[in-house]
Amino acid sequence: MTVEGATVLRLARGMRLREDTARGRWVVMGPERLFVPDEIALEILRLLDGARSVDAIVDSLAARYDAPRDAIGNDVTALLQDLAGRGVVAA
Repeated sequence: MTVEGATVLRLARGMRLREDTARGRWVVMGPERLFVPDEIALEILRLLDGARSVDAIVDSLAARYDAPRDAIGNDVTALLQDLAGRGVVAA
């Protein structure tokens, strides 16, 4: 799958974003897998709802952090492409 601006993503089947209160961090859990997202990845993962496109996520983050849309767009697309390749997110 190629992640583009119009792509609408969600966490893949079996993957869950959960707060690990004992360790004070968020994790993405799945069958036989566990990922600990950094702060940036966590903000992106929180916006994956199966309704927003990648462009909408980029717009939201650019407005929230008052940052250049192009820079955020490249980073968001690269991260989501990597996560799609690992089976963490799906269209």
